[in-house]
Amino acid sequence: MFVNFSNHPIEKWGERQLEAAKHYGEIVDIAFPHVDPECSTEKIKEIAEEYADKIIKSHPDYVLCQGEFCVSYHVISELKKKGIKVVAACSERKSEEVVIKNEIKKISKFVFVQFREY
Repeated sequence: MFVNFSNHPIEKWGERQLEAAKHYGEIVDIAFPHVDPECSTEKIKEIAEEYADKIIKSHPDYVLCQGEFCVSYHVISELKKKGIKVVAACSERKSEEVVIKNEIKKISKFVFVQFREY
């Protein structure tokens, strides 16, 4: 099983990313929580422990973990202690500038390339 622990549900993934994840097995979403930037370090650890436990109970083979940096760090650390492989989605950023109503706007598109293990 491949757990997608991020804010990007699988129904919004492109075909290339879906196929790469399917290589690891069934794909399951566990939504990354909203993390208040005012949270204390203790609260961050509580959130991370709660989600790490939830993920571990699902018995995944691989976990995509992408979200708020401190929660991600703690979740990744806990999963790796349990021998669970954790990956990041690696993408190529393609940007272009367009003029809209006399304003220059930068549009970025992210093109999935691969999953890379932590």
